[in-house]
Amino acid sequence: MALDKKLIDQFVNVTIKAASAASYLVGKKDKNAADQAAVDSMRSELNKIDMTGEVVIGEGSLDEAPMLYTGEILGKKVDPKLDIAVDPVEGTNFVANNLPGGIAVLAVAEKNNLFNAPETYMNKIATGKIDKGLIDLDFTIERNIKNLSDFKNKDISSLTACILDRPRHKKIIDQLKDLNVKIKLITDGDVLGALFVTDPKYKVDIFLGIGGGPEGVLAASALDTYDCHFQGRFIFDNDSDIKEAKKMGITDLNKKYELNEIIKGDSIFCATGITNSEILKGIDINENKYSSETLVTHKNSNYKEIIKKVNLIDEWFRFLEKNGLKEKLTKTP
Repeated sequence: MALDKKLIDQFVNVTIKAASAASYLVGKKDKNAADQAAVDSMRSELNKIDMTGEVVIGEGSLDEAPMLYTGEILGKKVDPKLDIAVDPVEGTNFVANNLPGGIAVLAVAEKNNLFNAPETYMNKIATGKIDKGLIDLDFTIERNIKNLSDFKNKDISSLTACILDRPRHKKIIDQLKDLNVKIKLITDGDVLGALFVTDPKYKVDIFLGIGGGPEGVLAASALDTYDCHFQGRFIFDNDSDIKEAKKMGITDLNKKYELNEIIKGDSIFCATGITNSEILKGIDINENKYSSETLVTHKNSNYKEIIKKVNLIDEWFRFLEKNGLKEKLTKTP
């Protein structure tokens, strides 16, 4: 069954409102306040939609409310029944410090079609569309890079690999340097990082390394519409992680997940810029208007566009007042 296309505009509105709420805290050095503003806005907008939406990837559990917690039911409690994954602010440090790359993100699929990822790390690899069997998490870095070079008919020295700048990636980065691959380091935001492989204009050929498991699921839902290649394997560092994974029904702790095991059937993905990035412009407030850019994908219709919208500030302030956010976001310290 396909998701109704009329849902696209409603979910786009959710991430626009969340990004706009967080935008009032850009550069204010308070990442928690920015995250909470986006959460409050996102919950308010999701509850207006005709659906029974269960958060399968959120921010913690019920005892950590008022975050959008895993298991929370949103919407008007009517059909359709949907799975929802959210990251109200990916790149909270970016937003707090007025740096590029802050986005508000959600993904939606039919019930039981979106993988319920544990709050742990995931080893990931992503490329654009590629022949099956050429790129694999279990291959060496050298084999993957050489296969990619051959498939794209590009010199290895002209390939670009994107990876999070973390000490845990030193070995991979050293191997890429030895192969003479161009390296694009990102400090945070591995949903956005994975999206670089969706279009040649971003000049990233492969995204790899260890990042957040939930972020892997969010990125996969967009990559699916672009027919990209993606694999992920969860990393369980301690007994608590293993216990939680088994509680969630994960029995093979070393399983390598393919894209179609993470996201099944139809899906909608929305990411709205909070601060500027290479993919999306951030919220821009100018006189009596604010503008936004949202990357939207819809699997069944093969829809993938960046939607630009302009809203009146008056409408936005009415929204803030209605949801009790105006005083919180606009007060002077």
